[in-house]
Amino acid sequence: MTQQSPEALIDPNRAPTLAGVERAAAKVATLLPQTPLLPLEVDGRTIWCKAESLQPVGAFKIRGAWHRLTDLTAEQAAAGVVGVSSGNHAQGVAWAARRLGIKATIVMPSNAPAMKLAATRRLGAEVVLYDRVTESRDAVAAKLLEERGGTLVHAYGDPWIIEGQGSAGIEAAAQMRARGIEGPDRIVACCGGGGLSAGLALACPDAELIAVEPEGWDDVTRSLAAGEILSVDDLAFPTECDALQTPETRPINFAVLRARGVRGVVVTRSEVRDAMRLAFEKLHLVIEPGGAAALAAVLAGKVTPTDATLVTLSGGNVDPLKFAEIIGE
Repeated sequence: MTQQSPEALIDPNRAPTLAGVERAAAKVATLLPQTPLLPLEVDGRTIWCKAESLQPVGAFKIRGAWHRLTDLTAEQAAAGVVGVSSGNHAQGVAWAARRLGIKATIVMPSNAPAMKLAATRRLGAEVVLYDRVTESRDAVAAKLLEERGGTLVHAYGDPWIIEGQGSAGIEAAAQMRARGIEGPDRIVACCGGGGLSAGLALACPDAELIAVEPEGWDDVTRSLAAGEILSVDDLAFPTECDALQTPETRPINFAVLRARGVRGVVVTRSEVRDAMRLAFEKLHLVIEPGGAAALAAVLAGKVTPTDATLVTLSGGNVDPLKFAEIIGE
């Protein structure tokens, strides 16, 4: 593993690297148990599902948050952090901040699921609400940083966050090798802003990577096809995949995805619901809509599985009544 200089660790403009992903994976391994890698048969082939829904905060976001906050200088830690999130990153940052004794403020949409807002507050973070349609969360965060100071911990447009999320790929690859499988050779990842997809692209450079987004929020898919960053057309477009509602990706994410030839796939509301039901029935897991998008793409035939396909089940923070409604259809 390549060692990085102290200067590189505190430079916000540095690029994410495989060495950084490996370092993040080592840090996460000392803190958290591995999440299960579960086999699931689809059309006669076995795919491998990474159950990140079983993380302490119910999502993979804890990885990037821990990597970012543990690399703060003493001065930065004392000044606190400001995050932007629909809910899962919020909980990851709040969890890491509480463990490290760092003050955390999270900018969250006013229409975020109530359970995600409540969970973030229970973890000790201050929540500042904004309107997803009429306001920019980045602008709200920038104003807070100007008024209070601190370090921005972006949900996906941050090299530490990308590297931390990529640690899931390092972990999954080792789990596959332990089962005698060389891989993964294809990774299907739930995608909002592209932090997880970019991290996995770095972690597993020999794998084909497909980023899966919900209909109406397919900016990464369209951006990769166009060769330039495009925004979501309608910020009011309804979706149950709140975890994947990001207005546009960032250059740091797009650069990694484009360099690796990542392609995007879009799934519908009904396809996501089908995946949630199957994960509950076959894997006995509670997966939120955004966390089921990758599996939905495989089940709907939009991604053809191989004998070494890795699928992310990226989160399980879903309102119980909503989950019961979906499962009961």
